[in-house]
Amino acid sequence: MSAGILTIVEAGSTHVTDLGRRRGPRYGVPVNGALDQRSARIANILVGNPENAALLEITALDLEFVADIDILIAVTGADGHLTIDGVGRPSGQPVSVRAGEAVALRQLQGGLRAYLSVRGSFDVPLLLGSCAPDSVLGFGGRLAAGATLDLRQATSPLFNDHFSAELYSLDVPRIPAGFVVDVTDGPDIDDFAGTADRLFEQPYLVTPTSNHIGLRMTGPLPERISRGEVLSRGVPVGAVEVPPGDELLVLHRGRGVTAGYPVLAVVTSSSLDVLAQVRPGQRLRFRRVSSAEAAARTRADLVALDALRLRVGAVFAALDALSLSTTGRTLL
Repeated sequence: MSAGILTIVEAGSTHVTDLGRRRGPRYGVPVNGALDQRSARIANILVGNPENAALLEITALDLEFVADIDILIAVTGADGHLTIDGVGRPSGQPVSVRAGEAVALRQLQGGLRAYLSVRGSFDVPLLLGSCAPDSVLGFGGRLAAGATLDLRQATSPLFNDHFSAELYSLDVPRIPAGFVVDVTDGPDIDDFAGTADRLFEQPYLVTPTSNHIGLRMTGPLPERISRGEVLSRGVPVGAVEVPPGDELLVLHRGRGVTAGYPVLAVVTSSSLDVLAQVRPGQRLRFRRVSSAEAAARTRADLVALDALRLRVGAVFAALDALSLSTTGRTLL
């Protein structure tokens, strides 16, 4: 049963999503989900949700909505101007919103995508266990003005005379400065012989044809010495392919599970989040790392998220304890 309704006033390019359809590839369905997985995880952690809870992915354009119950939200990813009834509020922190107040996120900069979570999340349809949109299957899609989402939980305002916003000095990890994309060697690197290192020599320009399926970019292309056909096979998210023509292709989370182009390199999981924030017309550089270095970075990211989760949990526990001692009831 719905606890309340969130109504979209201005949608821009906003979707409901989660961390993706992990069961999809075994059925030939793309994994999809939030392109910047790290920012999506942080948004949900900040409001005490499971990391895979449904949230909003806002791409480039503005968003505005109103909820008819009190809610707790958090915004992460690209920097934007977050306001509650016209009053500026911080990103990267939990923010209380009273019923009927207009929430707006405008002027995204420093990246392409932002993520907005609501404590308790939304009650939305699932396909293979995920609410992530899939354009091929016609599931999900862009929200439009007037669309409504069922809210699962009301959350009373966290801050009043007894509570201080200083409890929320959470030191949330930020998007890395600059667009440097780490890659490991791909299975077909030998096919490019002495030209493979061109990938690392100069920046690549991201083209407007890029989307959630893959990023296309121009720059110094490695040349394949073999002219034989590559049979279609399973390819990972992050595969750096060199198709015929004048563009490099990096597959992202909307990619098909099979492809037939040679795979020069594979983007690390951490750098997939970097790719999610690059706008068409911006340039990025590739950097070769070993598999061991990529694994170490992934472990470090997980440790940082675990630490954030513990800090947020401690804050919620402290607020709950203060609420019980001062009002005799729980706020959360």
